[in-house]
Amino acid sequence: MSARGSRTTGEVGVGQVLRRYQDRFEPVVTRVLLIGIFVTGLTAQFVRPVGDALEGKAYLGGALLSLVGYVLYDAVKDLSTTLRLPTRGQVKSRELGVFVSEAFRARTVDIRFLGYTGETLYNELYHRLEGLIEDPGPTRHVTIQVLIPDFGQPMTVPSRVGDTGAPLDDPDFRKRLEGKCQEYDETLSTLAERLTAVGRVSAHCEYRVYPGIPRDKICIFNRELVLHGLYDVMARTVLRGAAPEYYDPKGYRTDLNVWSLEGAEDSKALIATWNRHLDNLWSLAAAPPWRGSTP
Repeated sequence: MSARGSRTTGEVGVGQVLRRYQDRFEPVVTRVLLIGIFVTGLTAQFVRPVGDALEGKAYLGGALLSLVGYVLYDAVKDLSTTLRLPTRGQVKSRELGVFVSEAFRARTVDIRFLGYTGETLYNELYHRLEGLIEDPGPTRHVTIQVLIPDFGQPMTVPSRVGDTGAPLDDPDFRKRLEGKCQEYDETLSTLAERLTAVGRVSAHCEYRVYPGIPRDKICIFNRELVLHGLYDVMARTVLRGAAPEYYDPKGYRTDLNVWSLEGAEDSKALIATWNRHLDNLWSLAAAPPWRGSTP
């Protein structure tokens, strides 16, 4: 996938131009109107001809009310800004919690992941699903799909680092990672079943495996926001003491590019492509051995 490209002025739609003008001038116009009401009301209170002309008797109260409105307008604008998802083109993987929380504000939650073990996302999903048991809020349907590498097959990443730096397949290391993913799958699936049993929320969580190494990290939230980054496939780790090194990508260190439906037209096209891509990969993916079947 290519990064978000720039667009020439001629390609920008009329709607986007009008939206930019609205964002630019709406705060100014609103503030001018509120200040105008305040000044007029205050003048009418103390300048009798003006008050007589307006035939009002509560000018000071109206003036103070408009001033309060002016202050609250700024506060509300600032609050709405802080509640929005990051508008940056790139975020850190440790910021996934913001996107998960935002996704769970919807009535229908659809979260899909393709990557390594999904540990960073798992921690966020666990707390959100657990919270729904006590307080489901607006959420009524939850679907979580996680695609991980097939750790049952020989791999170059993850693998053990050979004497010359060449990757050496290590079945024990792969089995260790598979065990972690199995634990994540069983924990999230159990929470989903508990939610469904309570009756207020229907939930389903499923893991499947894809062939190959963990290269891309992809998160799609409610089919309208995409995060994509590339793992550092040369990252190394040591499990304990003088044990050998392993090629072991660090998901929490991965930077993620962001595309949203609220972005430009090219962002919408990219999101549609990513949705179609993960739909196809999911259809082709096999169930992991701990689920005991293929789709």
